[in-house]
Amino acid sequence: MHSVLPEVEKVCSMLVEKKLIYSKYDEVGIVLFGTKETKNELTEEVGGYQHVVVLQNMKVVDGDLVDVLKRLPRGTVSGDFLDAIIVGMDMLIKKFGETEKGKKRLCLITDALFPIKEPYEGTKEDQVSAIAQQMTKHGMRMDSVVVRRRFGRDADEKMMDENDVLLNIFSEKTNAKMVYVESPTSLLGAIRTRSISPVTIYRGDLEISSVIKIKVWVYKKTSEEKFPTLKRYSDKAPSTDKFATHEVKVDYEYKSAEDTSKVVPPEHRIKGYRYGPQVIPISTAEWDAVKFKPEKSVKLLGFTNASNIMRHYYMKDVNVFIAEPGNKRAIVAVSALARAMKELDKVAIVRCVWRQGQGSVVVGVLTPNISEKNGIADSLYFNVLPFAEDVREFQFPSFNNFPALMQPSEEQQEAADEFVKMLDLAPSGREEILQPDFTPNPVLERFYRHLELKSKDPAAAVPPLDATLQKITEPDPDLLSQNKSGIGTFDRRFELKENPKLKKPRRLYLREKPSGSSDKEDNEEISAQIVVSAANTSLVKVEKIGDSTPLQDFEAMMSRRDSPEWINKAINGMKNKIFDLVENSCDGDNYPKALEYLLALRKGCIIEQEPTQFNDFLRHLCKFCLEKNLHSFCELLAFERLSLISKKEAADSEVADDEARSFLVKMEPKFEPKMEPKLEQI
Repeated sequence: MHSVLPEVEKVCSMLVEKKLIYSKYDEVGIVLFGTKETKNELTEEVGGYQHVVVLQNMKVVDGDLVDVLKRLPRGTVSGDFLDAIIVGMDMLIKKFGETEKGKKRLCLITDALFPIKEPYEGTKEDQVSAIAQQMTKHGMRMDSVVVRRRFGRDADEKMMDENDVLLNIFSEKTNAKMVYVESPTSLLGAIRTRSISPVTIYRGDLEISSVIKIKVWVYKKTSEEKFPTLKRYSDKAPSTDKFATHEVKVDYEYKSAEDTSKVVPPEHRIKGYRYGPQVIPISTAEWDAVKFKPEKSVKLLGFTNASNIMRHYYMKDVNVFIAEPGNKRAIVAVSALARAMKELDKVAIVRCVWRQGQGSVVVGVLTPNISEKNGIADSLYFNVLPFAEDVREFQFPSFNNFPALMQPSEEQQEAADEFVKMLDLAPSGREEILQPDFTPNPVLERFYRHLELKSKDPAAAVPPLDATLQKITEPDPDLLSQNKSGIGTFDRRFELKENPKLKKPRRLYLREKPSGSSDKEDNEEISAQIVVSAANTSLVKVEKIGDSTPLQDFEAMMSRRDSPEWINKAINGMKNKIFDLVENSCDGDNYPKALEYLLALRKGCIIEQEPTQFNDFLRHLCKFCLEKNLHSFCELLAFERLSLISKKEAADSEVADDEARSFLVKMEPKFEPKMEPKLEQI
C-alpha cells in the first residue's frame, strides 16, 4: 500500500486536526500491521500477532499525534488485518473496559489483498463472528476502508473475494460499515472525520386527518458543513495563570444623545424603525400583538404524483421522518404509508411548524424511503418546497426553432456529443469520479491544514493547494490526455474565441468633504461617479422604449426573463416607434431610422419565435404607406430586400419562402394613366 500511504497520512492527520477543534478530549491510538518489527502487548502476554506495531498508545489528541500520522513508516511484509483489529480492541478494552459504550470506534484501512492466518480452532468465518460478538458486547463500532486500485495479473482475486466475505461478516453481525475506494480523492472522503450526534427537530403527530395521527420523530438527514466558529482570544491574562480562559466578553452601553454621560437602562429603551426621515418606536408588546404565532404541528395537505415535484425545487437540507421508537403501531403506520406512496408513485405535501413560537411555516414534500435491511423500519424523506415568490421562471427559446443558418451541422453536433461523453464522471466499468459521499470539501480541507500550520507558526503562509485536492477543483489531467483527439475534433469543428474578463467599475460614493481637500479633487471625484453611474445604467431594468436610446431599450426588454409579458411590450413599443417615424416623415427624412428599427424588430422576432407579429405588422405598414401615398418607403424596403419572415427562418411562421420573396412585388401599386385637365382660358 506504499503508493496510497501519502493519502492515508493526509486523511488520518485530518481526522486528528478536526478533533483538536471539535473533540479535543478524544483519545486516539495508532496500530500498524505489515511491519517488519512486532511491538504490542498481546505478543508479550499470549504470543502471536506478529508484524503488528502499536505506533502510539491511547492518548488525548494533540499536535504531536498529527506529526506522527504525517510520517508513517513503510512496511516490508504482508499484513494480517484480523490481528490488527484484535490488538486495537485489546487497547480499547484495557483503557475503557465496559464503559463508554457506543463511543469506541475502530477504523481499518487496508487493501485486503493478502491472506490471514488459519485459526487454531474452527474456520476463519467462526473467528470473525467471535470477534464481532465481542465488539457488540463492548459497544464498539468499526469503519473499514478497502482500497481497490487497478491491479495487474499479480492480484489474487480469490484471496480478495475471501477477505471481502470476512469483512462483510462484521457489517452483518455488528455495528460496522465497509466502503471500497479506487482513487486518492475518494480515500480522502471515505472516513468521516467529524461525527455529529443526531438531534430531533420535531417530536409529535403527523396529522393525516382530524382522526388519523401518527407519532413521528424528525431528524436532519443532511446538513452543510460550515467553517468552525472562531472566537476572540485575549492575551492579557498572566502566562502563569493555568486556569485563565482567555475569553473576551463584550458589553454594550446605550447613552442619551442629549447627555452622553447618562447611561440608558434596558427598561427605558425601545426599538425604533426608520420610516422615511422618521424613526417609529415599536415596543415588544406591540410586536407580540401582531406577530404570527402558529401552533407546533405537521399536517398533511394532500398527495400528488411524484413527477409533479422536480428535483430542483428542493431548497434546503434533507430531513427524515421516522416512527416514534418503540411504538409498534406508529412503525406499522409509517411503513404502510410509505409503501402505498411508493406503489402508487405519489408524494405527500405537508405543512410544518417544528416548534412552538416558530415565526415561519414550512411547506415541503415527503417521499417514501423503503428499507432494504431487516430490522430497519421504513421512513420518509422531507424536502422544503419554494413558495411562489421563491420560484424564478426563466424562459429560453428552443435551439430547434432557430433558422437553419444558426443550426449546427451534423459534424458539429457529433463533435459536441463526443465532447460531452468524454466528460462523463461515471464511465461504465469504473468507479464514479468525485462521488458526493466520498468527496471532501476542498475549501474546508485546506482551511484545517492551514489552521494546523498556524498553530505551530503564527506567521505561516497559506500552503499551496494539495495535489489530491487539485483533482477536485481542476480538470483531471489524465482525463484530458486520454481524450486529446476528441478535444482536437471539437476545436476544429467550431470557431473558438477567447472570452476576455471585463473589469468591474469601482463604486465611488459621495463623502463629506475632508478638511484640506481642494475643489478640484471634489470635481474629479464627482465626475468619476457620473461615469460609473452611466456605466451602471445598463443594470437598471428597462420597462418601456424611450426616445433617447430606443434600440438599446428594445434589446434590454427582449432579454428580460422575469416575465413573458416583456417580449410583447417590447415588440408593441417598437411597432409604435416605427409607425410614428413613417407617418410623421417629411420627404422621407425619418425613413433610414425607421428601417433600422424595423430590421431590429425583425431580428428580435426571429430569435424569440414571434414571426406572426412581425409579418402582420409589416403587411399593415405597407398597406398604410400605399393608402397615404408613401410609396417611397415601400421602395426602400424592396431595395434593402426586407420582407416577411419565412418558415425557413422561423419554424412558427406560416409564410412560405416564395411568398416572402414576392411580398413587396405584390404590394407595388398599379398606376393608372391620369388625364391632364384642360385649362380653359379665362
